[in-house]
Amino acid sequence: MAFYENVFIVRQDVSATQVETLANEFGEIVKQNGGEVKKVEPWGLRSLAYRIRKNRKGHYMLLGIDAPAAALAELERNQRLHDDVIRYLTVKVDAIEEGPSAVLVSRAKDDRPGGGRREGGFRGGREGGGFRGDRDGGGGGYRGDRDGFRGDRRPAAAETTEG
Repeated sequence: MAFYENVFIVRQDVSATQVETLANEFGEIVKQNGGEVKKVEPWGLRSLAYRIRKNRKGHYMLLGIDAPAAALAELERNQRLHDDVIRYLTVKVDAIEEGPSAVLVSRAKDDRPGGGRREGGFRGGREGGGFRGDRDGGGGGYRGDRDGFRGDRRPAAAETTEG
């Protein structure tokens, strides 16, 4: 048998207890097909990168599985058919990690006072807050304090001085 990690996302309007029940149901499917669920880890309600079936958030759940490929095929088939599951992904791994996953470790850092993020206005690798060509006078394009669009940065006809 091989080791797998299966992460699935459940719709946002489903309660956390229903998500736990769903994880137990998926665990039973794996057991019925000769496998074993070694790890169950709820990651909680998290924002999605983009809308999926009108959902902006979803309940994430990680399953660490030791099972044959046939058990995984049946698990994924049931996840595909279930109305509450909006996405799933199974990855083969060398071993199932003991302890919390990287997602939970990073979430614990974010729960610290100050949010676990850098303070200040870091925006990329440039000092001064990153590239803002239209605000600091650099770059071409539209300038609100002058007339028209001049991408080549030559002075307008009205601004030339003849001497």
